[in-house]
Amino acid sequence: MPIAETFPEIREGVRKVCEHFPGSYWRDKDRDMAYPSEFVQALTDAGYLAALIPEEFGGAGLPLPAASAIMEEIQRTGCNGAACHAQMYIMGALLRHGSDEQRQTYLPRIASGELRLQAFGVTEPTSGTDTGALRTTAVRDGDDYVVNGQKIWTSRAEHSDLMLLLARTTPLSDVGRKTDGLSIFLLDMQAARDAGMSIRPIRTMMNHSTTEVFFDNVRVPAENLVGEEGKGFRYILSGMNAERILVAAECIGDARWFLDKVIAYAQEREVFGRPIGQNQGVQFPIARAYAQTQAAALMVERASDLFEANEPCGEEANLAKMLASEASWAAAEACVQFHGGFGFAEEYDIERKFREARLYQVAPISTNLILSYLAEHVLGLPRSY
Repeated sequence: MPIAETFPEIREGVRKVCEHFPGSYWRDKDRDMAYPSEFVQALTDAGYLAALIPEEFGGAGLPLPAASAIMEEIQRTGCNGAACHAQMYIMGALLRHGSDEQRQTYLPRIASGELRLQAFGVTEPTSGTDTGALRTTAVRDGDDYVVNGQKIWTSRAEHSDLMLLLARTTPLSDVGRKTDGLSIFLLDMQAARDAGMSIRPIRTMMNHSTTEVFFDNVRVPAENLVGEEGKGFRYILSGMNAERILVAAECIGDARWFLDKVIAYAQEREVFGRPIGQNQGVQFPIARAYAQTQAAALMVERASDLFEANEPCGEEANLAKMLASEASWAAAEACVQFHGGFGFAEEYDIERKFREARLYQVAPISTNLILSYLAEHVLGLPRSY
């Protein structure tokens, strides 16, 4: 069954929530670089952000393909799921590797929306996607770890109650592989602020609520360590696959939003006495973007199914993210191009979505890094870096 036809009741429910947040709402938020708290709360109240949390912890207990459908539909309505998508996948590390006490303490409150776990502290200014080279340290001192360092592009840090933080607990010189000796911690954001953590917003070309986060001798209780010390990198890998799949689903939704817009406009807009959609120069880019979208959607579906079956899905998750981001960008290009000047006018929402869609060829992992992964791990070519 094509992904566009899966989970129809869930998709309809998501659309009903999103109907209350039209383009004017998003334009106002974009203009003020403001966080869409009302939208996030509405999705929370409807239970969609707790989709992947098991029922025993108060969540919906839905499979990843259902979560993909939720994120796709949010984007297709013209809304922006980037404001809250991390609430779905970051908790995966806690669910899979946290202690029973941690799961019982946090997951029900995350599911209800009492706590927001939307910040993922991984990337740093000096290391970028070279995660093994990160410099933020967490040094054990009695019943605490003392954290020092800096994170960047930590989105939603100002709007999260909790952060999943990756830090080095064993010096790089003392490990066999760069990815060894890293650990993950669940930070209480208010407690961390009181203990020396500071947050600086970064203004970007889209309203993404991203920040730099600084740690200056921040004491974190040892009980907030998730899983075993030194194994944090492997803990976040499966979460990264979920992230890529859900972001890919968002890109499919964006692509379909752009296609819906440009197809309708190409049929209505007349120049030289005929609809512009009658011209092959207009038809072909739209048709090609549609073909890319359908193919990418199948890969998202495939990756979602493999993840849910607990099968290896690194190749499929990366392919889904790359192909879907390229499809959404192709659809965005066609939509702007054939709307002409109107594509740049705020009131049509195209320029806003155009800016938002561009992000996903860079984050959460760049297209070049995906190509490097495929070359080395799938095709068996020599490592390039």
